[in-house]
Amino acid sequence: MKISIITVSYNSESTIAETIESVLSQSYQDFEYLIIDGLSHDGTVDIIKKYEPKFNGRLHWVSHKDKGIYDAMNKGIQMAKGDIIGIINSDDFYMNDKVLENVIDGFERKNVDSLYTDLYLVDPVETNKIIRNCRYREFKKGLFFKGWHPPHPAFFVKKSIYDKYGSFDLSYKIAADYEFMLRVLEKYAITTVYLPIHTIKMRNGGVSTTSIDQIKLSQEECLLAFKKNGLQINKLRYFIGKYIQKIRQYSFKSLVLDLMSKKLLL
Repeated sequence: MKISIITVSYNSESTIAETIESVLSQSYQDFEYLIIDGLSHDGTVDIIKKYEPKFNGRLHWVSHKDKGIYDAMNKGIQMAKGDIIGIINSDDFYMNDKVLENVIDGFERKNVDSLYTDLYLVDPVETNKIIRNCRYREFKKGLFFKGWHPPHPAFFVKKSIYDKYGSFDLSYKIAADYEFMLRVLEKYAITTVYLPIHTIKMRNGGVSTTSIDQIKLSQEECLLAFKKNGLQINKLRYFIGKYIQKIRQYSFKSLVLDLMSKKLLL
C-alpha cells in the first residue's frame, strides 16, 4: 500500500527541517511526501529545496497563496496518489523511523478505512519536555458526543474516504479537522482501528489553543459541526467529557503552566 504524507507550511523555517527529516527517515519506503507551502517569505522554501534530492523523486511541493491551512490540506489531498493519507504539521515530527511501517501494518492486518495512534504534546523549544501524554482508546460510535475524538495529527485515512465523503469544510476556521473526523466516524460510520503507540510529537501552541478567544471559537465550531451533520448533542455532557479527557493527559505541573500561558489562572 502506498501512503501519501502531507505537510502544510507557512513561514516554518524554524521547525520544518525536523518534520522533513522525520519523514525522510522512515523505514517504509512506499510513500510520497507532499509539502503545500502558503508562499512563505522566510527560508522555508529554501529548506524544502535542500531536502528535495534526498527523497529521490518522492517529494513534491508547491508554494502559492491559499485560503488558509485547510485549503492547503485540501490541495494536498487532491494531489495525493497514495492509498492512505496522513497529515503532519510543519512544526510536528514522527517519533521514530517505524511510524509508517506500523501504520501500514495496522491497515493491512485490520482491513479498515482509518487508523489513529497516541501522541505527545511537547514544549515548542525543548521537545523532550512532555506537556500532555495524549493517550486514547478504541473508538465506539457515540464517543464524540461524550467529548472524545481521535488526534488529527495521528489520524490516517484511506484516500477513497476523502473521495467519497469529501475533505475539509472551509467554512470552519479552526475545527475543520474535527468536523471531518466527526462526519466520517459518527455520521458515515467508516471503520477505524486504534494503535496504542505514540507516533508523533506535536509542539504546543496550535491555533485552537493559543488564546481564550481561539478556544471559544474552537468550541463554537465543534458544536456547529454536530448541527451541520444533523447530530443532536447534550452540550453539558459533551463539555464535561471533553475537559475530563484533557485533564487526565496532563501532569499537575504541566496543567498549571498551560493554564497560566492562556491566562486562565491569572
